[in-house]
Amino acid sequence: DLDQKVELTKETPFYIASLSKPFTAIAIFQLAEKRLLSLDDDAVKFVDDLPSYAHHITIKQLLNHTSGIRDYENRLTKKGLTNNEVIHWLQNQDGLDFKSGTKFKYSNSGYIILSLIIEKISGMSYAQFLKKNIFDPLQMHHITVYESNTVIPDKAIGYNRDKKVDDYSILTTGDGGIYATAEDLYKLDKALRTNQLLSEKSTKLLYQTPILEDGTHSEYGSGWFIEKSEGSMIAQHTGGLAGFRSLFWRDLKNGNTIIALTNQGDVFPVFDFLNDIKKTLK
Repeated sequence: DLDQKVELTKETPFYIASLSKPFTAIAIFQLAEKRLLSLDDDAVKFVDDLPSYAHHITIKQLLNHTSGIRDYENRLTKKGLTNNEVIHWLQNQDGLDFKSGTKFKYSNSGYIILSLIIEKISGMSYAQFLKKNIFDPLQMHHITVYESNTVIPDKAIGYNRDKKVDDYSILTTGDGGIYATAEDLYKLDKALRTNQLLSEKSTKLLYQTPILEDGTHSEYGSGWFIEKSEGSMIAQHTGGLAGFRSLFWRDLKNGNTIIALTNQGDVFPVFDFLNDIKKTLK
């Protein structure tokens, strides 16, 4: 907090934006393991106010961004935007961007639908479900899903290049919405490597990428961008909104993990930072 001259500490929660998507994917897989849903189910089975053009989109397609559902980002800029408002916006669209399952196109809207599925099946809010099934079991002490009127003690404040406040201001969940520390994310990394949250089979499915219509493999599994490099498999995700940027890079073979969080997003070059760290690991 520049105004109050409060320095960042390792206990300071940062807004992680799209780095929330791995949590959403894990929650969906937890429900699948309990046989409360199938990844091949149509999303409309659980979210009945989806527009008619989206009635044959599957949960799996939402997870791996092959649904064709339009991304609301950069189209809806309302402060305090909610999941229901995104659904209303989708109802006013004239169709999908492409036939479901044929192409990859990143869509925040799809992960909002996944959040609503979690809420419908569990009878809990997205925040409550994650707290009960992920945050508390892993003893994540500083992680929070931001909802209306949520108070997050000592959270980082986002700033732009001119050091003016550029803070988080929307209320969607599933696609974003989480504040966390680097330690919280490291606990998630360890839990996935040791099958604490999911079975080994389900964990491997998180990293499985679909084959697209043109015969190529997509580069996105369920909640993770996937890269195969030099005999290793990399699972990574980034996030960015307002003054915040986040990075979570995981080498699934050798155990190396790189996490970076910043609250002056358009100044700190997260990918340059990642590449510098990767060089030191070689």
